[in-house]
Amino acid sequence: MWIHKKELISLSDGIRTALDGQPFDPRDHKEGALSILKNDIYTLTHSEQERRNVLVEEKALMAEYLSGISHQLKTPISSILLMTELMTDAPEKTQQEFLLNIKKEVRHMEWLVTVLLKMAKLDSSMTDFKQEETAVSDLLDEALRSVEILLDIREQTVRLHHDLSMVCDKKWTAEALINLLKNASECSVENSEILVDCGENPLYYWIAVTDTGEGLKKEQISRLFRRFESSQKENGYGIGLPLALSIMRAQNGDIEVLPGGNGAGATFFMKFYK
Repeated sequence: MWIHKKELISLSDGIRTALDGQPFDPRDHKEGALSILKNDIYTLTHSEQERRNVLVEEKALMAEYLSGISHQLKTPISSILLMTELMTDAPEKTQQEFLLNIKKEVRHMEWLVTVLLKMAKLDSSMTDFKQEETAVSDLLDEALRSVEILLDIREQTVRLHHDLSMVCDKKWTAEALINLLKNASECSVENSEILVDCGENPLYYWIAVTDTGEGLKKEQISRLFRRFESSQKENGYGIGLPLALSIMRAQNGDIEVLPGGNGAGATFFMKFYK
C-alpha cells in the first residue's frame, strides 16, 4: 500500500499540534491500514490531551487549596503575633488572658489544617471507603468524643430518638457527623437538647441532626456548603459542612437541609442511597 508523502506530512504536523495541546482528529472513517493508523494516532493523542487536562485541573485544585490555607491561617497567626507583642508590657492578669487566647488560636489552627488535609485526600480520590454494617448509636458515640467539650461548655445534650443498623464507612461517616453536630451546637442556644434521629425508606437510609436555633433563610442554605465562605459563627472557617458533604458524596450519598424557622431549628439529613 502506497501512502502519499503529503498525507504523512499532514499526520506529522497534526501530531506535533496535538503534543502542543491543540485538538487533532485525523480519523477519516474509511477502511484500510492507513485509516487504522489514523484511529490509533487519534486515540493516543486524545489520551495525552486528557492527561494534560487532568494535570491542569490538579494544578488548579492545588492552587485553590494553597490560597484557602493561606487565607484561613492569616487571621489566627496575626492574632497570635499581636498578642505575643503586647504580652511584654501587659499586667500579669492580661498576660494570662493572652496565653489562653493563644492556646485557643493554636487549637483552631490545628483543627483547620487537619480538616483541609482530609478534604485534599477526598478530592484526590485517594480514600478507600470500607462499607460495613454499623449502628447509628455507635456512629454517634464515636462522634460525641470529639464534641463533648464543646457541648459541656454550652451545657448542651444530644439525644438519639431511634436507632438502626446501616451500611457505611464508620470512620468517615462519624467524621461527617462530627461536623454536623458542631454546626448544630453553634446554632443552638445554651442549655438545650440537640436531636439526632435516623430511619430508612426504599431509596436510602438517613441520619438527621436538628438544632434549636432560629432556622435558616434560603440564601443561607445556598452558601452552607461552599468552601471558605465567610461564616457568621464564632471561629467559623466555612469548611466543616463542605467536608461533611464531600464525605457523603464520596459514599454515593448526599446532605439535605430543612431550614426550620418559626420556632423550629434547622435539620440536616445525611442520606445513604441503597
